[in-house]
Amino acid sequence: MIPLFEVKQLTKKHWDAQVKRELFSDITTCIERPVRIALLGKSGQGKSTLLRILAKLDSVDSGEVCFNGQLMNEVDSRTWRMNICYVAQQATMLPGTIKDNLIISSKIHNRPFEEDFARQLIKEVGLDDLDWEKQAGDLSGGEKQRIALVRSLLLRPKILLLDEITASLDQQSKELVEQLLIKLHQKEEIAFIWVTHDTEQANNISERIWYMEDGKLASDLKTSEFFGDQASFPTQVIL
Repeated sequence: MIPLFEVKQLTKKHWDAQVKRELFSDITTCIERPVRIALLGKSGQGKSTLLRILAKLDSVDSGEVCFNGQLMNEVDSRTWRMNICYVAQQATMLPGTIKDNLIISSKIHNRPFEEDFARQLIKEVGLDDLDWEKQAGDLSGGEKQRIALVRSLLLRPKILLLDEITASLDQQSKELVEQLLIKLHQKEEIAFIWVTHDTEQANNISERIWYMEDGKLASDLKTSEFFGDQASFPTQVIL
């Protein structure tokens, strides 16, 4: 059986004015089926960079990534990003209205705009009172974040790469996003890899933990096993 997603010996160099060093190296893992993964580790480990590489937004110095048996460098970028969607920590809104921002992904990928599905998603993230003709640039940071998430979900991706997407949300909005993504995972079989510094969130939303430390994927465990080993991975180290 062909795995859903494979990461093989990924290495990324880090450049600064003085030295060239490895940000991370030999990242190797495999996702056999749609699964919910929390990606943890101290700041500076390269978690966001890893997500951007997996989304084909950043280059990698060596290694391979495969989706359904196809090498990333052999797949058209637009096709790859339709299946593997990256949602950044700081949402970017395009000029125009909320509706313009929701429709744009469908236009880029030559897909019909599913307005009913869009309205359902908007409601589930707590934004059903927004006027779609409102200028997207006038939204709050939390509203922009949720609109960006919905924009990606409208592509019906197979894998979501989520970079601290609830960090700017209040508790109620955060919980709505978590509930929606778990629901879509179960109903639509969407996998996700979610960078978070919130260990309670990681424990609640994930089935599996990737833990990065010292430029390596130091741990790849079931969530229950990871948090059960407090001696090896205390909460203060994760944060």
